[in-house]
Order: sequence, then structure tokens, then C-alpha cells
Amino acid sequence: MRIGELAGVAGITPRAVRHYHRIGLLPEPSRQPNGYREYTLRDAVELARIRRLTALGLGLDEVRDVLAEDAGKDLTEVLAELDADLARQEESIRQRRVRLAQLLRQAEEGGRLSAEAPVSPALAALFDDLARVSAGLPGPEPAMAVKERELLALLETNAAGGDRRWFDGLMHALRSDPEAITRAYAVYTQLDELVGAPEDDPRVERTACAIVGSMPDGVLEAMTLPGGEEPEAAGGGFAEAFFADFAPAQAAAIRRAIQLLQERTR
Repeated sequence: MRIGELAGVAGITPRAVRHYHRIGLLPEPSRQPNGYREYTLRDAVELARIRRLTALGLGLDEVRDVLAEDAGKDLTEVLAELDADLARQEESIRQRRVRLAQLLRQAEEGGRLSAEAPVSPALAALFDDLARVSAGLPGPEPAMAVKERELLALLETNAAGGDRRWFDGLMHALRSDPEAITRAYAVYTQLDELVGAPEDDPRVERTACAIVGSMPDGVLEAMTLPGGEEPEAAGGGFAEAFFADFAPAQAAAIRRAIQLLQERTR
């Protein structure tokens, strides 16, 4: 058989056959005097087995292990590993579908997802609390409220897959005080008013005190930025980017608030 005929018998392409030759998965027959490879029925049988194994989901390296006499792995062992891997994938897919179902329920109940979605159910609940307070405001939502939601979503993403006790503690502290959201919106408004103001504006100190007064008990213990940096660090990394995202007077107020919070707990 020529390569095209072999490929047709096995139901694959000649290109795939050549690839199997290159990686050593299928022995390459010697060329005939006319320059063509001549394949036997044994080649077709071996190629068909390769196709059956790959159809199960085995990678080519795993197929090579099965076919090689000295690989140390028999088909049962390889299939057991494949089954375990598929089980892990199934669990991952199940968890993702549960999360998607939660997001779809949020969309159905609230009419739309927030711009920061997808976030965890706990953070989504906090955002719902923020939205309810915002809806009762006489004017537009403060820009600082949007910025805080973005920051919380960022911090939660950073906590994903690691130790998120600090973030869960932060969520609990914010949601356990019924008036915390109302106080937060008053602070958002004050921070918005600092846009364009100099760093020595007298409102900076008043806003810093307002930030401290709005904090529920337990928030300071949870305040740790990604990488273990504390927010007052003025150096590089996350802290530098964090403060650079605010207007100068806003950043000064937040720095001062952090200083006051630390002094309060000493």
C-alpha cells in the first residue's frame, strides 16, 4: 500500500501518518527502488490501533508508552490514569457550571450583571447592597463607588486559589454592619470632591477621619494588599499602582486614613 491508501484504510490523513513517522510513533518503512514507501497490512493494523487509542483521549506520548515494549506501562495503567484525569476535568466542569448557574440567576433576578462580573456570590451580595444604597441617592453614583467595586473584584481575583481568609474576613466585616454601606457612600462623595484639590487641602484630613469613622470593626485586620504589601507602603509594586490610580488629594486622604487606623489599633 502507498501512504495515501494506508491513511484511507485507517481513516486519517497522509499528513498524520508522516507526523507519526517523525515522532517515532509509527515505524517508517524503507523506500522501494522507485522512491515510494510500501506499507503492509501490519502497518495498517498498528495505525488503526493508534487511532483507537487517541480516540479515547490519550496523548501521543501516552500512546507511545502503550505501544513501546519497554515503556513500563501497560494499557490498563495508562487507561486508569486517563480515567482519573477525566474525573478531575468532570469535577472542574461541574464547579464551573455551578458558578455559571449562580451568575445566570443573578442576571435573572437583578436584570443584569454588574460591570465587574463575574465575582463570587459573597462579593455579588455586597455589590447588591451597594446598588440598593446607590439607587436611593438623589444624584448620580459617586465615581469612587465604581472604583471601590473594581478594587474589591481585583483583590478577590488575587485571593482566588490561595488563602482567602483575609478576603472573607473583609466581606464579613463590611456586611455585618447594616450602616456600613450608607457611611461608605458618604465617604465616596467626599473623596469625589477632592478631585483637583491640592494635597494640603483641609478637606483631606476631614475625609481621612470620615474614612476611619466609616470602617466596620474587623476591617483593618483584613487589610492586606496582594503580595503581602500594606497599603501605606509608598514604594513600588501594587501599592505604587494603587495610589497612582487616585487624584493626589484622594491618595493623601487614604494614606492619612490608613495611618489613623493603625494608630487606633496600637
